[in-house]
Amino acid sequence: MKENRSSVLACVTSQYDCDRIIKTAKKIADDCDCELRVLSILKPTSNYTTVSDQIEYLYLVSKESGADMTVLFHDDAPSAVSEFVKENNVERVVTGMHDGGDDSFLVMFNKLAPKTPITMVAKDNMVYSMELCSECMPVGKK
Repeated sequence: MKENRSSVLACVTSQYDCDRIIKTAKKIADDCDCELRVLSILKPTSNYTTVSDQIEYLYLVSKESGADMTVLFHDDAPSAVSEFVKENNVERVVTGMHDGGDDSFLVMFNKLAPKTPITMVAKDNMVYSMELCSECMPVGKK
C-alpha cells in the first residue's frame, strides 16, 4: 500500500449483508482512484463465536475486493472509527443506514469527524451520500 494514497473506508458490522457496503465502497474507491479499506468495530467480550462466521465472510469479500480488513475491539465505535479515519488518510466513509437515534453511530461519528463525507447504503442497495468528496463523481443509485 502507498502511504499517502487516500482511501475509502467501508464500516461494517458483523452481519452478512454488510457485503453490500464493501461492494459499494469498492465502486467509490475505484471512481476516486483511492484505496479501499474495511473496518469492523467489535465490543470487547470473551466470546466471539457468535460473529466469527460473519467476520470471516466479510474478510473474504474484502479480499475479493482488493481491500485489507481491520477488526478493532472497542466500546466506542464512533470514536474508534474517527481515530482510524485520521490515522489512515480516509477521504470517505461508507456505512449502512442511519438508525435514527441522536446517539447512533452516524450521528456520533459526524460530531467527531464533521468534515468526513459519508455515504450510506440501504438494505435495498440504494446509495445516499451526505457530501461529495472533491475527487469523486456523484454517487448514483443501484
